[in-house]
Amino acid sequence: MADPAGRTFDFMRDTFAYRNELVWEYRPDPAGGGMVTRRASPPPRYAHRCFVMARAARQFFWHARFAPEQPRADEAACRRLVARVLRRSAVRPGPEERRIVIPGWPGLRAFSADREAVLKAGCGGAWRSYVLRSHWRMVLPISRRHQVRQAEGLVTALRRGGLPIVHLVRFPQLTINHALLLFAVEAGKDGAPSAAACGEGPRFRAYDPNQPAAPVTLDFDPRARAFRLPANPYWSGGRVDVIHILRHWWF
Repeated sequence: MADPAGRTFDFMRDTFAYRNELVWEYRPDPAGGGMVTRRASPPPRYAHRCFVMARAARQFFWHARFAPEQPRADEAACRRLVARVLRRSAVRPGPEERRIVIPGWPGLRAFSADREAVLKAGCGGAWRSYVLRSHWRMVLPISRRHQVRQAEGLVTALRRGGLPIVHLVRFPQLTINHALLLFAVEAGKDGAPSAAACGEGPRFRAYDPNQPAAPVTLDFDPRARAFRLPANPYWSGGRVDVIHILRHWWF
């Protein structure tokens, strides 16, 4: 859904400065090609918030207006402003004239760098990443046809100005259970809008709450009819199943 104010999502302005910390430390397994894990030491203080952070980043883009020219709000005022933003609709952007003004910062990244504790407390606990009405979908079979439809729907949503949130899984394997916020797409080799028709498939650009320094990519391979996430500090790389979530009040 297009932003009523006509803004474009800017990764270095519209994402959080801090990261979702990892409960496990991951190391490549030279023998098996996957990952070996051990519990992070010291234990993380802010973890299991990938869904929380992806949703909140979209909430701020849809429902907040940053006003760097105004005096900065104090901590108590910031807590109230954060709560107001997060109470707004999670499925559609609000009109420009009704957006919550955040005075003193140019965007979410700068705001979260200066008011990290306020944002972390205000966005919600780890339980919010688990108690989502959309999570039921992961337990049902995910076919290759379903993944083609998901890819086509995500391309369409992004070209209409939307910001899809996707759930990455390999259920019943538990190797990944993660959320990304997609904000841009590059067409396949022939430029076709349909994911199934693209010569090389679309490449999605995403905000990964685990990796706040730069955007990540999520590729769709139309021949394999599968999404692929490149290797990163918590994933050895390869196929992931993708579910578009938080689209409607029921999913």
